[in-house]
Parts: sequence; structure tokens; C-alpha cells
Amino acid sequence: MPRYRLTVAYDGTNFHGWQRQIMPADLAHAHGHTLPSNEDGRIELRTVQKVLNDAIASVVRAPIEVLGASRTDAGVHAFHQTAAFTVPEDTPRPPDERLIDAINARLPDDVIVHACARTNEDFDPISHCIAKGYRYTLHCARTRPLWDRASVAHIREEHDLPRMREAAALLIGTHDFAAFAASGHGRESTVRTVIHCAVHELPPPANEPIPAQRLAIDIAADGFLWNMVRIIAGTLSEVGRGRMDPERITEAIESGNRRLAGPTLVPDGLCLMWGIYPQDDPQALAERHGFDPAILHNVPQRGGEATESTA
Repeated sequence: MPRYRLTVAYDGTNFHGWQRQIMPADLAHAHGHTLPSNEDGRIELRTVQKVLNDAIASVVRAPIEVLGASRTDAGVHAFHQTAAFTVPEDTPRPPDERLIDAINARLPDDVIVHACARTNEDFDPISHCIAKGYRYTLHCARTRPLWDRASVAHIREEHDLPRMREAAALLIGTHDFAAFAASGHGRESTVRTVIHCAVHELPPPANEPIPAQRLAIDIAADGFLWNMVRIIAGTLSEVGRGRMDPERITEAIESGNRRLAGPTLVPDGLCLMWGIYPQDDPQALAERHGFDPAILHNVPQRGGEATESTA
């Protein structure tokens, strides 16, 4: 059956994450959800996966289940989320070169498909992913940002960039990241390989009336644990504000004690930037996203557990 690979971008502000979520109507209403229930009294929340399923099903006139590489949480954004879906062989659909336009015409304004192409029937965006990269953006100023407030995390204090860079370097390598995972992560192993972690200053936003320090925390790994990037960002922020020493990173890794790491920062500042697969051109991907392709040589061969990200 024909299988397609998608590259999807979305503003996660008004989504309850990537993965479909269906819950009893009474429970949903207790949590403030006002969507209408279906025939069996359940409510399906607005998720990226549901929106894509509905749009593609409308195009091909058949039920569709889109599988995404990263199960991003509510409020988390994506610049480059890889996904895939399969359609029955005899399903009527537009020619492949027009399929992307048909899908985008049915999507809301906060989701867009950047690429859609045939792929191997066994392509799995989760288990076939070699590595993926995230960015966490901090807006450090006395006043909160206005124009892009949904895509940055506001912290009042200015950060010490050299201290943060010293701490970030300690995260690189293969470590047990139990201290940087939310409880209930559900993974048998908490060992991951971070191949890149860097902190750099972004140009200040031109449309903000009060000067602000903008920082980007870029991190890439062979896989991530639940809330791992947001906890790492919280820890680096604590270091940058002088509340922790850079060496706390090593202490947290060696102990596995969640209390030694920093807080879990809000989802707003987190964006999935890229994912790479064996059939991709690493040089082209690196140029597009501004990293050294040599970091990909540090990815270990993983022979078992899929590394679906819930960072």
C-alpha cells in the first residue's frame, strides 16, 4: 500500500499536544474542555495528530492514522516534525505532486505540511530516526514579550552566557539522564546520547519596546525522555542566573536524583527543529538548521527501543 512521508510544522499553542487524546465527557468537562461529545459520551481533544488525520482522510476518503516521530506535549511547537501515513492501494486521491496542496487546503492556520512524498512501505518515523534536535528560547527581561509570547519562555533576570555554556558542555555524551526526566516517563532505559548542546545569544527582537536578552538552547540527541529538554533548559537557566554551579549537571547525572536538576520550564519556549533519517542528506539538513553535520557521527547504533521523543 502507498506510504507517504510528511514534514509538518505547527504552532502548538492551541493544541493538546501531538498525540490523539480521547476522554470521557465528564472528565473532560471537569478539566474545562467544552468540546461536544460523540455518541459514546467521549470527547476527542484538539491535537495535531487528529487535525492531520481528519484533513488527509478528507482528501483520500478513507480513515487515516498519521504516525509522528515526536510526541510533543501541549504548547510545544514544531518547525520540522516527521510523520507518515499509509492509504489503501485503490483509494482515490490526487496525483502525488498535488497531494500536499490538497492536504494543506484542509488544515487550520496553525498547521502546515512542508513536504509530502512517497516513501518505503516499512518507513517508521519513530524507530528509523537517527537523531533529532530541539531549540528552547528564553526571553530574559523585566517585562514579558508581546508579539511572540507564545514561542518563548519569559524569565526576568539576565543570564550569564559563559556559565551556561560551561554547563551545557557537560551534558554532551552518553549518560543516564534519569535526573532530567519527568516521573512516569515509562522508559525501560534512561540512557541517551546527547550529540550537541549549545547556548547562544539571538538578536534582540526589533519590535519589543524594552531591550531584552534572547537566548537559544540548542540540543540534539539520539532520543529524549519525557520533559528532558525542558528540564535541561530549566537547569541551564538556573546556572545562568547564578542559582546553581555548572558542576551541578555532573552531580545530577551521576546521582540520577531529579531534585538536583532544575525546574521544568514552560512548553512555550520549546520547538522541535529537525529529525534525520538514513536516507536523508546530512549536509543539506545541517546547512538548513545551522549545525555541524559532524555531530551526527557521535550517534550510537541503537538496536532496540524506539526513541520517540516527548521532550
